[in-house]
Amino acid sequence: MNIKHIKPDDIEKRSMEIIESELGDTSHLTDSEKQIVKRVIHTTADFDYLQNLKFSENAVESGLQAIRSGTAIITDTNMSLAGISKPALKALGCKVFCFTADNDVAESARSNGTTRAVAAVDKAANLFGNKNFIYAVGNAPTALIRLHELIEQKMISPALIIGVPVGFVNVVRSKDLIMTSSVPYIVAQGRKGGSTVAAAICNALLYQLYKR
Repeated sequence: MNIKHIKPDDIEKRSMEIIESELGDTSHLTDSEKQIVKRVIHTTADFDYLQNLKFSENAVESGLQAIRSGTAIITDTNMSLAGISKPALKALGCKVFCFTADNDVAESARSNGTTRAVAAVDKAANLFGNKNFIYAVGNAPTALIRLHELIEQKMISPALIIGVPVGFVNVVRSKDLIMTSSVPYIVAQGRKGGSTVAAAICNALLYQLYKR
């Protein structure tokens, strides 16, 4: 069987054309939100995200504003960190961090009897609590729960929470909590999500300001 070789850029372009043709009704989305949904579908091949992704009012603009100001993006996994576009980050003056595997985070988690994800949120709060950072959670619902606690205590005020952990235990509850908070959010309602989805949403935001 002959397989036609296609340039990488052409593959993505054609993929987006196919997604656009199969999306259906997107009237509930702004143009910026639609770009994020398409990027997530491109990453997952799962059209459920057309309905599952929930955006608080002005969430995308809040994220874009933070990126324009050179924000820190914090992730809960090194997989998400690895998937976020480094050329875009550099061009826009932003940095990305993941503290989950840090030695001090591991020690804090052991001492306090928490998950590393919770300890990593606490470290991020200490470092960036007074700044408009973006926190992208693709794996650990305990990170979302801790973020919600710190928001309620007025310890942090992130520019945007990306809440897309995947799984079964506390996943739906953690997302519901974030959707009741006072900060802008993009959440994958239900059980679906993952580190690649978190990275895709970050990239979709970055690509709205960084033209490849």
